[in-house]
Amino acid sequence: MAEMRHIFSRFAAVVSEWTGKPVVFILALLSVVIWSITGPIFDYSENWQLVINTGTTIVTFLMVFLLQNAQTRDTRAIQAKLNELILTSAAENRFVGIENLDEEDLKHLDRLVEKAAKRGGNRPVSNKEEDETVGKPRVKQKGRRVASTTPSDIDQ
Repeated sequence: MAEMRHIFSRFAAVVSEWTGKPVVFILALLSVVIWSITGPIFDYSENWQLVINTGTTIVTFLMVFLLQNAQTRDTRAIQAKLNELILTSAAENRFVGIENLDEEDLKHLDRLVEKAAKRGGNRPVSNKEEDETVGKPRVKQKGRRVASTTPSDIDQ
């Protein structure tokens, strides 16, 4: 099963790189142009319309999974690199793992960081009442000590 995932990941990476090239866009555009030119030949029949509808639906359906796989791997790699930079710098280790917070907690943390930036500091300030609603996910990484990733911890 691991081998199959590895093959799929490589396939998804190759396909997503290939489909992002201008030549592939031009080929897709040419396909649509050729299809539209053949409209009068096939008297704009239902079968003629079905060809483009079916083709684009199938390609779109399959590409969603391939591109999502490639994007997820890229995002995880970028997150790992950012975490490594945070852990090996003077930056706040408490920010490691904040991608696991829910949307409301991230918005709250964003407001706190924005307040800190406006006052020229490097640590967010907040009201303690607001901080109590934020979850406390923890991230463990290869024996390194990583602090809790909540805005209330960042404030202190």
